[in-house]
Amino acid sequence: MRRLIAAAALLSAALLVAGCSATPPQNTEDNKATGSGTLTIGIADDLPGVSLKTDEGYAGFDIDTANYVAGKLGVPTKNITWQRIDQDERVSALTSGDVDVVVSTFSITPEREKEIAFVGPYFTAHQDLLIRRNDDTITGPETLDGKKVCAAAGTTSIDYLTEHYRGEITVVKVPSWSECVRDLASGAVDAVSTDDVILAGFASQPEYKGVLKVVGKGFTDENYGIGLKKGDDRLDQVRDALKEYISSGAWKKSLNANVAPSGYAIPSPPTVR
Repeated sequence: MRRLIAAAALLSAALLVAGCSATPPQNTEDNKATGSGTLTIGIADDLPGVSLKTDEGYAGFDIDTANYVAGKLGVPTKNITWQRIDQDERVSALTSGDVDVVVSTFSITPEREKEIAFVGPYFTAHQDLLIRRNDDTITGPETLDGKKVCAAAGTTSIDYLTEHYRGEITVVKVPSWSECVRDLASGAVDAVSTDDVILAGFASQPEYKGVLKVVGKGFTDENYGIGLKKGDDRLDQVRDALKEYISSGAWKKSLNANVAPSGYAIPSPPTVR
């Protein structure tokens, strides 16, 4: 009987040791290091080279930018919820809390900064014009008299055109840039006006090669920023991440892979403020 009791005691001790070694306590710092955070990021899904939905997921310069910054916030790609938002929904999506961050060719403007916070710029584009290749009547914004020009609603492109060419052109507003480009190719409008990097991406697509062209006379500076809700305590982290994104070479690598094939000349990086 004594031998049975001793054997039982030894067995219990062995099981206790085994149980402890199989389930070690979790360290919160370890969880952070392995990327346990989550983010909902507002993006476009129809901009070739910049932010495009593919069979494998999402690809483009803005997507790479968002991924890099999220990683520095402790959020791996698998923990990101990508949420497509229209151009005119970017501010409201942040103020309502529908998304945590917006990375979507989002120009920093004083008007928008009244409602949301920006970190950047991480890229400077220039508003330009996309036209049909055989159209020799449009050579710049000063030749838009009597023309139908398409732009996505809620963008600075609309603001500039209506402010500087009021009464001289017909502005056609649609939800997305891809719809504008389809209307241009079909002849429903005479031009599309937005940032040159976006227009170059569309012009390089197989269905538009030899059909559409970028005029190549940029007439504004569009400084892209990452949008966050006012008071977000991650602003400094995002700023540091963007600075590292540029200085590490990842910024240029992404642009060379996603944008340069369209023929767009990659500019020097901006200074993140």
